[in-house]
Amino acid sequence: MNFLYYFDLLGTFVFAISGVLTASNKKFDVFGASVIAFVTAIGGGTLRDILIGDFPVGWINDLNYLYVVLSAIIISTIFKKYIAQLRKTLFLFDTIGIGVFTIIGIQKALLFDISPIIAVMMGTISAVFGGVLRDILCNETPLIFRKEIYATPCILGGFTYLVLSHLDVHLNIISLVTASLIISVRLFAVKKNWSLPRFN
Repeated sequence: MNFLYYFDLLGTFVFAISGVLTASNKKFDVFGASVIAFVTAIGGGTLRDILIGDFPVGWINDLNYLYVVLSAIIISTIFKKYIAQLRKTLFLFDTIGIGVFTIIGIQKALLFDISPIIAVMMGTISAVFGGVLRDILCNETPLIFRKEIYATPCILGGFTYLVLSHLDVHLNIISLVTASLIISVRLFAVKKNWSLPRFN
């Protein structure tokens, strides 16, 4: 499952850039932007590890995540104007990131003998909570509470993962199908302007 690990690092990189760009739009200084980048990139995984009792949390055991976040901060600071023009590309990578983060979160939770339904919740938290923290710290309404569909694809993908696991499908195929479903639903939701009903 090395490909998941590298996609995880890629998702971390893109989430960190997202954090820097959001902080930049809020006119934060370099330190503030770095904090936002770090929280966005590893916030979801950190909360997941705390909730399932996995200590030290993942990024402390693997410094590659810290290096990736620092690289993203440096690159996005130097090439901010160019990166801002790649929003569609970043959106695609962000979407890939939530798909991979969901799978990794579910797999890790199941390793700790967590209930499958709770494992889906942990996968969703892994995928979206970094963005929640980013938006809260930047005084924005979190994306998952707004019109745009964001967490729902992760939940759908999570239950798909459980069903395929119950059917004894090979893990690589499960991961591929789950990630593809999450990415497809997210992309179509944005393209077709799908949204959940609002409370009025």
